[in-house]
Amino acid sequence: MHCEKANKTFLGVLSAMIIGGCIAHYATSAEKNTALQNSSSFERGKNLAFNICGQCHYDESLKHFTGKLMDLPGFMGKIYSANLTHSLSYGILNKYTDAEIFYLLKTGVARDGRYVPYMIRPNLADDDINDLLVYLRSHDTAVSPKDTVPGKTHVNLLGKLATKVAGKPLPYNKGVLRPKEADAVSYGKYLVDNLACYHCHSKSVLGLDYLDPEKSKGYMQGGFKFKIKKGKNIYAANLTPDKETGIGNYTKENFHKALVKGIKPGGDSLRLPMPKFKHLTTKQSDALFAYLQSLKPVKNKVKR
Repeated sequence: MHCEKANKTFLGVLSAMIIGGCIAHYATSAEKNTALQNSSSFERGKNLAFNICGQCHYDESLKHFTGKLMDLPGFMGKIYSANLTHSLSYGILNKYTDAEIFYLLKTGVARDGRYVPYMIRPNLADDDINDLLVYLRSHDTAVSPKDTVPGKTHVNLLGKLATKVAGKPLPYNKGVLRPKEADAVSYGKYLVDNLACYHCHSKSVLGLDYLDPEKSKGYMQGGFKFKIKKGKNIYAANLTPDKETGIGNYTKENFHKALVKGIKPGGDSLRLPMPKFKHLTTKQSDALFAYLQSLKPVKNKVKR
């Protein structure tokens, strides 16, 4: 009985790998639209770039969007994020049209048809993607040409199979509107989605729901494990408003300090891979706080 079950499991995994290996490329965008600039596009786009793209693409030491080593499972190999500066030698923006970047963010499909699961923002408002593109195409110092790469990506066989089996491109969710920022809870929910807070603070990467994040397994309850140096682990915090195991005792002020400066109430520092969101405005952190406080408190004591 156990052998029969094991054989079925093996065949299921093998079938998934075979199917994943066959569907290596997907159709990409045939649209020709380009980003349009208005009076607020640059500043809003800069804020989005640092808060969203900067988590993976901004090198603090170089003060440029030159890319860096991605914090992904080691069994996949080594993966470095792309150079987003205007470098003719190493930058990727010169290779993409605005429509192709828009499509990549919405569906996860790159211009060459590859599925890139860690680039997905299906619920990012169309106007925000427009402003993000305006900034990335600008002459700001952080995206000015920087002829360097952080390292050479090498995805091994297991990594390639994992990427193909992990999922498939999302529907082209075009026409998404910005939430009203005056509605702090709605705006905070939007930010939790697009800053990818739930990616790390839910239970499992395999349990994430990109189209409806609140349906993700263990949504914002913490416990996700990261391997750090010397064989040690660190676990993402419970961000529900439970007073014993979550952030139910936080105030707006110390929540903002934790996000922007990386300092928790009591003075302890937050540890990597939690980034410091230095470009997050008080309005944005207050909205995040309002949304998180609106969630159902869940008692989930995370390992330290």
